[in-house]
Parts: sequence; C-alpha cells; structure tokens
Amino acid sequence: MFKLEAEMLKIESGSEELDFGVEHFKKEEIDYFKISIEAEKEIEFPQVSISFFYPFVDIQSAWHPGAGRDKSLAADWEDGFAAKAASLAPVISFLSQNDQNRLSLAYSEAMETVNFKMGVNEESGQLNCRIILFTQPSKKRSSYQAVLRVDSRDIPYYQAIKEISTWYQSLEGYQPTQVPQTAKEPMYSSWYSFHQDLEAAEIEKEAKKAKKFGCEAVIVDDGWQTVDNNRGYAFCGDWEVAEARIPDMKKHVEKIHKLGLKYLLWYSVPFVGIHSKAWQRFKDKLLFYAESRGAGVLDPRYPEVREYLIETYKTAVRDWNLDGLKLDFIDQFAYESESELKVEPEMDIESLDQAVDSLMFDLRKELQQLKPEIMIEFRQKYIGPYMRKYGNIFRVNDCPGDAVTNRVGTIDLRLLAGETAVHSDMLMWDPDDCAASAALQLLNALFAVPQFSMKLSELSQEHLAVADFWLSFWKDHKEVLLEGELKASSPGHLYPLVSSENEEKKIIAVYDQMVIKPGKKLPPELIIVNATLKQELVLDLEEELKNKRLRIYNAVGKLTADKKISLQKGLHKIEVPPSSCIIIK
Repeated sequence: MFKLEAEMLKIESGSEELDFGVEHFKKEEIDYFKISIEAEKEIEFPQVSISFFYPFVDIQSAWHPGAGRDKSLAADWEDGFAAKAASLAPVISFLSQNDQNRLSLAYSEAMETVNFKMGVNEESGQLNCRIILFTQPSKKRSSYQAVLRVDSRDIPYYQAIKEISTWYQSLEGYQPTQVPQTAKEPMYSSWYSFHQDLEAAEIEKEAKKAKKFGCEAVIVDDGWQTVDNNRGYAFCGDWEVAEARIPDMKKHVEKIHKLGLKYLLWYSVPFVGIHSKAWQRFKDKLLFYAESRGAGVLDPRYPEVREYLIETYKTAVRDWNLDGLKLDFIDQFAYESESELKVEPEMDIESLDQAVDSLMFDLRKELQQLKPEIMIEFRQKYIGPYMRKYGNIFRVNDCPGDAVTNRVGTIDLRLLAGETAVHSDMLMWDPDDCAASAALQLLNALFAVPQFSMKLSELSQEHLAVADFWLSFWKDHKEVLLEGELKASSPGHLYPLVSSENEEKKIIAVYDQMVIKPGKKLPPELIIVNATLKQELVLDLEEELKNKRLRIYNAVGKLTADKKISLQKGLHKIEVPPSSCIIIK
C-alpha cells in the first residue's frame, strides 16, 4: 500500500530568499503535512508550488466545490481551480466508481488564494497533485505555515468530505457563525417572479400566499433601489429606496412582519454604478470597471470603501428593521490581471483577500450587535469553510428552471457546509407544464431549504396543489432531510440517488431509472421519492418487510394507494405515478 512521506513533497520557488520545511504527523489514519516557509526579512512572498505524485489506482472521478455538473478527471496540464475566502475551498476528493474515497486533500489556508492543479500525468500514469501559493500580491511576511490534510482511507467519499468540514471547524479562526432557525425554513424570493419590476403591494400579496404554503421569510431582490429595468448595475451604489417601487420601506417591512414572515434585502456588494451619486466618490477606488455592467468593482483595500459598505448595511438593518441581507457578488472582488492590482498610499491593506476578510469580519460584528439572529445569504461560489464565519445561508448559483443543476448544486453544498443552512436556487417552472414535470423542480431540491420564486396568485390550481403538497412534505420531514445522515451516490453521474436517515425514518430520492437498495436495519419508516417521470420503482430488499402499511401519493398529493403489505427479500416492482412518493411504515 502506498504511503505518502514528507520527503515525497516537492516544494519549489524561483526565489532563493525562501527556506522550506515539511513536518509529517499522523492522527486517526489521516496524514498531515505541516508546511513551513521562512525568509530572513519581511518580503512579499514569490510564487511557491507544493507537489507530489500519487498512484492512479481505482479512481474514476473527482469532486471539488466548484466542479458542478463536471466531476470528470482532469489532465495535469489543465488549469485546475483557485480557492480563497470569496471563492470555493481548497478541497478535492478522488473517488472510485463505488463511491469510495481514494484520496481527499484539504489545505488549511482557505482565506488567501490557493491554486489546486491536480490531474493525471500522461507520462507516469499517476496523479500529479500541485498546490500553488502566492499567485496574488499579499502582505509582507517573514514566515508562513499551513497544513495539508491527506486522507486515503477506504471510506465513502461523502464521509471523507464531511470530516474535512469538521476539521476546518476545529482550526483557529474558522468557527462558523450561528444559524437562526428561520434560515432553515422555506423562503419566498422576488427574483424570478418579479425581477426588477417590483411593487410593494404585489410583494405583500405574494408574501401572504407564501406564508400559507409554509414559507417563513421573504427575500426582496434587485429592483428596490432603482426604477431602471435593464438588468445592469449602473444604478447600484447609493442604496436608496426607489419610492416608485416601495414608497415607504419601513412600513412595507412592517406589513411583511405582521404576516409572520422575516424580511431579507438584496445588495450587490462590490458594484458602484456610473449613474449613482457614489460614482464620483469612488470612481478612483475601483479594482476595475466592467462596461457591460455599467459599474465598477470597489476595491476594499481602501478603508473608506469598507466603512461606506458597512455603514450602508448597518443603517438599512437598523432603520428598516431587516432580518437579513442577501449579499451578492462577493466573488467579484477580483482583478483582471495581476499587473492591474497596484498598491496605493491611501490603502491600509495590501492583500485583496485580506481586505475582503476584513470587510466581512467587521460587517458581521456590527450587524450581530444590532441583531444577533441576523441572516446573511451567500451564493455559490463564495461558500467555503472560511465564509461560514460570516454567512449562515449558502445558496446554489442561479440556474433558472434547471432542476438537475439545482440538485447537483445543493448536494455539493451540503457535503462541505456542515450545519450552515443550504438553500436551493429559486424554484420556478413553466405555467403550462404538467404537474409531474413541475414537481421535479421541488424534488430535485429536496435535501436543501427550498426558495420559491413564482407568483402564487397566477398559478393554476393544479400547480398550487404541487407546491402545497411538496412544501408540506418537506416541512413534515425536514429534520431528516436536513439533519439526517446524508449519502449521495455517484457524483460523476450527477447524484442519481440521494438518501438521508435518522433513527425514525429513511428518505431515498431516486432521480433516474435504477434498482433501489434501501439497505439493512431500516428505521420504522421508509420513504422513497420517485423524482422521475417513470411509473415504477424497483426495490432490492436485503431484509424482509413484515406487516407494513404502504401509501402512495402522486405529484399533487393525492393518495393513490393505501394497503397492508409484506415484502420478502429480493426484487420488487412497485407501480407508482410520475413525481410521486411511497411511504412504508
């Protein structure tokens, strides 16, 4: 069996100013390599690479936080991915076709930029694993330490990733912020239902209906701050309410609160538009200008920029009694090329990564003093372990109407997010679609908190029944869906089967035509969700199910079967409607 030793790690730099050291220790079958880099005086460290080769044995796919629908293996000459506080996480897992971990790597530095370039080496037929440090300008220093965690245990890959999440939580400075209970309840979002064409009265009308369907919060998205409907960001930056949209924000929020709902408001954090009053103040304090957006990206290395943003959000939360903020586009704090990232005398922080961290740290501190239970939503791809310190809701990136991408995104987030609330992208479908097809939007987001974004007042009775049944189903079983033992099979095939269980029940959702193996020692209640348009489920039972009650519900929640059953070990075909569930208890 291959064992990775300290001397196998190759650390290189083009500079002779640096000295390197590697200390290897093992704990509970996991290898840890403490990387030390020293210089005689404080300097801006040049680029450093850490690399090693690993046997390419029984590895068929790769998982990392930004892989999305592409879990394929890369060649070592490909670009890989960059992780930092505001983008992804320095984590990768190579796994077998049987979902067993073969090599899972995590790097302790998740705030500054770390590049993972890992793939198959054509010449050797091995995995070439490379970690590239200091690709961005950072603070001057004379020493640097970090830890590479290497897990090659023969365990399920999802267990390996879950333990990486737990490991990050144990590191100093990585403790996640608290998650209010409302963050784990369904929410209504205005984005797909209204886009920028917002009206306070219409939002209030939809919020009232959403509350009846089980939503506990409303997220008002882009449009509240401008009467422009061109989908750009040229009018962002002042964050004053467009009275033509919402005449009195404080009263509007009060009306939502009286319905029993919390209120979250959207901000595009980095953007300052050319038509904003703030443009003249900040036009020379930008990382770059994006002509397609009609807006510049603020440079948080300037203290004036950070102070302005923090004061803007504090004032809104205090004056309008907001319960949370949807902070968008944090991953846009970036630069177009390294040569453009210059350090100016007015800046108090040289590193962009550290400036973003300083902004988020101070913002979280100030907002929690105003409201300890405040909710902060972040969106893929700023969803790494470092961002769990600041955000308590991680949402899937925009994928309107794409149920499969929503499923992949929610499961990817769940695997690494620990107790942080994971939300689906906002749910929407075609008003003329059939009930079973519409239901797939909800079923593919089953293991995350659903955000709903259709005008309930315009849905047909059949579609209202779909929303009512499956949101009720989710609320009835949310404890096991969100907090049970999650198992997600075959990431390379986009998670065709996902399950979660506790001592009381097990829920299996199947997203493709396949044989379902519920397993042994099943809890008293077994629920199987047919998240396909097929009309049968095939079970391969490893133990007998005696004297059980079988209930089958279709896409709109109609009970289509209710009978006593006893099933022997072996194969069983059960006829079911499309987008349905069976409950065996």
